[in-house]
Amino acid sequence: MQNAPLNALLPDAFLMIVTVVAWLNDIITGKKGRGLTYVIAVASGLIAALWYAVIATDPHPHYYFSNMYVVDPFASLMKSFISLGFAVSLIYSRKYLEERDLFRGDFYLLALFSLLGQLVMVSGNNFLTLYLGLELMSLSLYAIIALRRDVPQSNEAAMKYYVLGALASGFLLYGISMMYGATGSLDLHDVFTAVASGRINYAVLLFGVIFIVAGIAFKMGAVPFHMWVPDVYHGAPTAMTLLTGGGPKVAAFAWGLRFLVMGLLPLAVDWQTMLVILAALSLIVGNITGIVQRNVKRMLAYSAISNMGFVLLGLLSGVVDGKASGAANAYGSAVFYSITYLLTTLGSFGIVMLLARRDFEADTLDDFKGLNKRSPVFAFVMLLMMFSLAGIPPTVGFYAKFAVLEAAVNANLTWLAVLAVVTSLFGAFYYLRIVKLMYFDEPVDATPITAYGGNRALLALNGLAVLLLGIVPGPLMSSCLQAVRQTLSL
Repeated sequence: MQNAPLNALLPDAFLMIVTVVAWLNDIITGKKGRGLTYVIAVASGLIAALWYAVIATDPHPHYYFSNMYVVDPFASLMKSFISLGFAVSLIYSRKYLEERDLFRGDFYLLALFSLLGQLVMVSGNNFLTLYLGLELMSLSLYAIIALRRDVPQSNEAAMKYYVLGALASGFLLYGISMMYGATGSLDLHDVFTAVASGRINYAVLLFGVIFIVAGIAFKMGAVPFHMWVPDVYHGAPTAMTLLTGGGPKVAAFAWGLRFLVMGLLPLAVDWQTMLVILAALSLIVGNITGIVQRNVKRMLAYSAISNMGFVLLGLLSGVVDGKASGAANAYGSAVFYSITYLLTTLGSFGIVMLLARRDFEADTLDDFKGLNKRSPVFAFVMLLMMFSLAGIPPTVGFYAKFAVLEAAVNANLTWLAVLAVVTSLFGAFYYLRIVKLMYFDEPVDATPITAYGGNRALLALNGLAVLLLGIVPGPLMSSCLQAVRQTLSL
């Protein structure tokens, strides 16, 4: 552990240096250098994504900073997609930001700091490291949502997110303090060993797990800790909504997996029972409440809640009757689901921002009427995103849902799998409603759709990825399963 190669840390160091460079560029060049700040942020995200993908091929875990930070296949895989999602989000957002005078250096600096926080969350190997990563990401997002100070709705969204986020942080810290008091350590491996020994007061451990699960559920947006999700999605400018609902969701899942699987797996019977309740409520509330939404961003918020229910379904299916024989498949399916959800979220909000114009937010159902007549390509991309979110073949969402449901059935949770299928039928209604509006209704707005060449190409690639990964999901699923097996030594 003392001789871990430093090359595994280089992408993280690279992004830290890039953040400083972008900061200095903004200070020195001011408004004239905003384009360069944008290029630096996007290019660094793409380079880091490729770099992490290369490092993910190394099957060995490497520990740094007194074992507080780990680089293993799971962390590298998740970091690769988080960085890719970050870069894609910035590309989709440029036109939207320019039209609202938000194309500023502070936006990109806060976004980069948020990305660094997500990377620390994914690689944390100590309760304190995990908490520090969470706060770095969250504080950056609170500020970025409030950047449009002249819009009361954005300020309200940031305030709600901040207050409820502080409450969730309190829950998490209280749970961590109880775990430290019971085990005498904050290191995930030491806590795992201490809990597995069976010599620690069970009541203290149980209370600690309850508060930790509550903190994880809030960051993932699971019911009943979901109150902030629709308000933040709706109130924040769409570019900020994408930065909040894209990579951070993947990071929150990976962060929760670190806590529960790599630190508290001996208590799986207890936290899996809690996750069953959270998953069931998220599936019911997310899918049914989404039906009555007329605002697309609020609809996608409830979609996010229901999709987090599916992610939790994979996370709670790993240990059956005290045996972890199916853990790799269950956790691998959850990893696959979180990644594919990121791809569909990017495409969905990319289309919403594409339709928006200065002083006009294309975030109601009526704004999607007749989109096929205005732009068949963008309408088809949105169709693929909606089909994927609904779990309709041959899109990747179908395979992702199938993999998670299979893991749940193998874990003897057939009733929960049935509930997931039934509630997904309700969810399919509001996804297919958008498809119906795009293809069968007359357009309300005949304004030409303008987009940068990069946006057009990237949206087309995004749609193609969702389609091809549904037809050929094997390579990505194999990578997810392999990363989980190598990291957990299963």
